[in-house]
Amino acid sequence: MQELALLLLTALANAPRHGYAIAQEVKTITDGRVAPRTGALYGALDRLLSEGLIQVEREEVVGGRARRIFALAPAGRERLQAEAERLAATAREVRRRLADGAAASA
Repeated sequence: MQELALLLLTALANAPRHGYAIAQEVKTITDGRVAPRTGALYGALDRLLSEGLIQVEREEVVGGRARRIFALAPAGRERLQAEAERLAATAREVRRRLADGAAASA
């Protein structure tokens, strides 16, 4: 899974959000390291929608403009959980190998 997709799903894991709020949540999650540009953000959201990982919970009109509120779909929650487990397993292996390397060089 690409990093931006992972971050978008993570941003929606605990609450539905509109695009700008999702972008702000991604910045918060990454401590400012990732700040998705509008085109990349909405392109990724459209891909996640087409894959059935997120859904439009509702639409609002704010200041005369339509705003879509996105939510994590059940398939997205399952995919995010699987990705978290995969990343945790990778991190465990990294730590194990680093420890083995430190012991071998000592």
